[in-house]
Amino acid sequence: MVYSKRSVDLNLYYGAKYSVFEKAKMLRSRMTKAERVLWEKLRNKQLLGLKFRRQHPIDRWIADFYCHQKKVVIEVDGQIHQFQKDYDIGRQSEIERFGIRVIRFDNHEVLNDIEKVIKEIKEFMAEID
Repeated sequence: MVYSKRSVDLNLYYGAKYSVFEKAKMLRSRMTKAERVLWEKLRNKQLLGLKFRRQHPIDRWIADFYCHQKKVVIEVDGQIHQFQKDYDIGRQSEIERFGIRVIRFDNHEVLNDIEKVIKEIKEFMAEID
Protein backbone atom coordinates (compact mmCIF):
# COMPACT_ATOMS: atom_id res chain seq x y z
CA MET A 1 0.00 0.00 0.00
CA VAL A 2 1.29 3.45 -0.90
CA TYR A 3 0.68 6.24 1.61
CA SER A 4 0.50 9.69 0.12
CA LYS A 5 0.87 12.86 2.18
CA ARG A 6 -2.85 13.46 1.78
CA SER A 7 -3.84 10.03 3.16
CA VAL A 8 -1.51 10.40 6.14
CA ASP A 9 -3.06 13.73 7.09
CA LEU A 10 -6.57 12.33 7.31
CA ASN A 11 -8.29 12.24 10.70
CA LEU A 12 -8.20 8.46 10.64
CA TYR A 13 -4.44 8.48 11.29
CA TYR A 14 -4.10 11.66 13.37
CA GLY A 15 -1.09 12.90 11.41
CA ALA A 16 0.92 9.66 11.50
CA LYS A 17 4.16 9.82 9.54
CA TYR A 18 5.18 7.46 6.76
CA SER A 19 7.64 5.64 9.05
CA VAL A 20 4.81 4.76 11.45
CA PHE A 21 2.84 3.23 8.57
CA GLU A 22 5.85 1.15 7.60
CA LYS A 23 6.30 -0.11 11.15
CA ALA A 24 2.58 -0.90 11.40
CA LYS A 25 2.79 -2.92 8.20
CA MET A 26 5.65 -4.94 9.67
CA LEU A 27 3.75 -5.48 12.94
CA ARG A 28 0.69 -6.75 11.04
CA SER A 29 2.87 -9.52 9.60
CA ARG A 30 4.18 -10.40 13.09
CA MET A 31 1.08 -10.34 15.26
CA THR A 32 1.30 -12.19 18.56
CA LYS A 33 -0.83 -15.28 19.15
CA ALA A 34 -3.13 -13.28 21.45
CA GLU A 35 -3.50 -10.54 18.83
CA ARG A 36 -4.36 -13.14 16.16
CA VAL A 37 -6.98 -14.73 18.45
CA LEU A 38 -8.66 -11.39 19.12
CA TRP A 39 -8.39 -10.32 15.48
CA GLU A 40 -10.37 -13.41 14.45
CA LYS A 41 -13.23 -12.10 16.63
CA LEU A 42 -12.98 -8.47 15.48
CA ARG A 43 -12.35 -8.73 11.75
CA ASN A 44 -15.02 -8.43 9.07
CA LYS A 45 -17.34 -6.43 11.34
CA GLN A 46 -18.13 -9.48 13.48
CA LEU A 47 -18.34 -7.47 16.69
CA LEU A 48 -21.48 -5.31 16.76
CA GLY A 49 -21.06 -4.60 13.05
CA LEU A 50 -18.09 -2.32 13.81
CA LYS A 51 -15.02 -2.06 11.60
CA PHE A 52 -11.73 -2.61 13.38
CA ARG A 53 -8.28 -2.02 11.97
CA ARG A 54 -5.27 -3.92 13.25
CA GLN A 55 -1.88 -2.36 13.97
CA HIS A 56 -3.32 1.05 13.14
CA PRO A 57 -1.17 4.23 13.11
CA ILE A 58 -2.33 7.05 15.38
CA ASP A 59 0.08 9.99 15.44
CA ARG A 60 3.43 8.42 16.40
CA TRP A 61 1.83 5.36 18.00
CA ILE A 62 0.52 2.07 16.68
CA ALA A 63 -2.68 0.77 18.24
CA ASP A 64 -3.18 -2.99 18.32
CA PHE A 65 -6.79 -2.54 17.18
CA TYR A 66 -8.73 0.62 16.35
CA CYS A 67 -12.42 1.31 15.71
CA HIS A 68 -12.71 4.76 14.15
CA GLN A 69 -16.51 4.82 14.32
CA LYS A 70 -16.40 4.61 18.13
CA LYS A 71 -12.89 6.12 18.52
CA VAL A 72 -11.75 3.15 20.58
CA VAL A 73 -8.35 1.47 20.79
CA ILE A 74 -8.04 -2.08 22.08
CA GLU A 75 -4.60 -2.99 23.39
CA VAL A 76 -3.36 -6.53 24.02
CA ASP A 77 -0.46 -6.41 26.43
CA GLY A 78 2.26 -9.02 26.56
CA GLN A 79 4.79 -9.61 29.32
CA ILE A 80 6.93 -6.61 28.34
CA HIS A 81 4.15 -4.31 29.49
CA GLN A 82 4.75 -5.40 33.08
CA PHE A 83 8.06 -3.52 32.88
CA GLN A 84 6.91 -0.42 31.02
CA LYS A 85 3.83 0.73 32.89
CA ASP A 86 4.89 4.40 32.95
CA TYR A 87 5.51 4.32 29.20
CA ASP A 88 2.09 2.73 28.60
CA ILE A 89 0.37 5.34 30.79
CA GLY A 90 2.03 8.15 28.84
CA ARG A 91 1.24 6.54 25.51
CA GLN A 92 -2.38 6.07 26.50
CA SER A 93 -2.63 9.72 27.59
CA GLU A 94 -1.25 10.82 24.22
CA ILE A 95 -3.81 8.70 22.37
CA GLU A 96 -6.65 9.92 24.61
CA ARG A 97 -5.87 13.55 23.75
CA PHE A 98 -7.43 12.79 20.36
CA GLY A 99 -10.69 11.85 22.08
CA ILE A 100 -9.94 8.15 21.70
CA ARG A 101 -10.79 5.76 24.52
CA VAL A 102 -8.50 2.83 25.32
CA ILE A 103 -9.35 -0.59 26.73
CA ARG A 104 -6.59 -3.03 27.66
CA PHE A 105 -6.33 -6.78 28.07
CA ASP A 106 -3.32 -8.93 28.75
CA ASN A 107 -2.33 -11.90 26.60
CA HIS A 108 -3.44 -14.33 29.29
CA GLU A 109 -7.01 -12.96 29.28
CA VAL A 110 -7.27 -13.14 25.49
CA LEU A 111 -5.78 -16.61 25.20
CA ASN A 112 -7.62 -18.18 28.14
CA ASP A 113 -11.04 -16.49 28.11
CA ILE A 114 -11.71 -14.83 24.77
CA GLU A 115 -15.47 -14.88 25.34
CA LYS A 116 -15.06 -12.80 28.53
CA VAL A 117 -12.85 -10.37 26.62
CA ILE A 118 -15.44 -10.03 23.85
CA LYS A 119 -18.18 -9.46 26.44
CA GLU A 120 -16.11 -6.71 28.10
CA ILE A 121 -15.44 -5.06 24.74
CA LYS A 122 -19.16 -5.11 23.91
CA GLU A 123 -19.99 -3.55 27.28
CA PHE A 124 -17.29 -0.92 26.81
CA MET A 125 -18.63 -0.05 23.34
CA ALA A 126 -22.21 0.15 24.66
CA GLU A 127 -21.09 2.86 27.12
CA ILE A 128 -19.99 5.02 24.19
CA ASP A 129 -22.80 6.91 22.47
